[in-house]
Amino acid sequence: MRNISLFLSLLFAVWLPLRAQSGMEADSTGLPGDHFSLEGALDLFQKAENPEEFEKLLNSEDSRVNNLDLNDDGEIDYIRVIETQDKDIKIFVLQVPVSEKESQDIAVIELEKTGKDEAVLQIVGNEDIYGDEKIVEPSDGSDDEEMEDEDRGPAPYYKNNSAAIVVNVWGWPCVRYVYAPGYRPWISPWRWRYYPVWWRPWRPLGWAVWHPFRVGHYRPGIRVVHTHRVVHAHRVYKPVRVSSTTVRTRTTVARNNYKVTRTKTKVTGPRGNSVTKKSTTVKGRNGNVKAKRTTVKKSRRG
Repeated sequence: MRNISLFLSLLFAVWLPLRAQSGMEADSTGLPGDHFSLEGALDLFQKAENPEEFEKLLNSEDSRVNNLDLNDDGEIDYIRVIETQDKDIKIFVLQVPVSEKESQDIAVIELEKTGKDEAVLQIVGNEDIYGDEKIVEPSDGSDDEEMEDEDRGPAPYYKNNSAAIVVNVWGWPCVRYVYAPGYRPWISPWRWRYYPVWWRPWRPLGWAVWHPFRVGHYRPGIRVVHTHRVVHAHRVYKPVRVSSTTVRTRTTVARNNYKVTRTKTKVTGPRGNSVTKKSTTVKGRNGNVKAKRTTVKKSRRG
């Protein structure tokens, strides 16, 4: 009897991790974005004193933000930060040198100064990497309401409350630093196979191991939204956006399977009041539905 109990305990110990791993595999979209945390990058930007330190934190194994291997060489990619500015508008492009001739943008931090001591910021994941633009921004936590997520996909989805409080990031050390008089934009000096002496690439983690790091950290104070609030900075970024043919070719199947469908329905009642219902369906690997989210906006006749 004792041997049977021991056998069952060992069997359960083996079965449970395998079951968990199987569930995690199902959550993967198969896109490179599964292996980079936008929430984590935003958290590091908030902690960094300046863009140079931000780049160093991004490329630290201990940060658990980057698990990308875009050129499939079995080693983590180095992410460089390239800053561009236009008056009070600043963008910080997170970019990977894929080869000697090609680079791929992972995401862009868009920052605008909106007043003497006010600034707004968002980080936008590149659609080549995430299948669709993914927008993340700071939050005070008071207006985030998690959306219905049938399969609890690789990232949480939130209702975008029209009355959401936009966080002023002027107090962030890096933001104050880049708006200081005499500041010159940071452009990473590193390129393909020419990296800082302190950096050594490590082997990427498998999805089942990486997934808990990706979703288990950096969530408080950060929300996923679907509206560009930093409009002017987004326009500054578009002309300098960089894509890699190699990456796009390698991810063709995953991008074709990953579909985002948006519908809008407006219903007007007898008194002229109307309700607008917006629904978004996200399909992941093999075309399976990963998440559904719905927002409802009511309006009254004036």
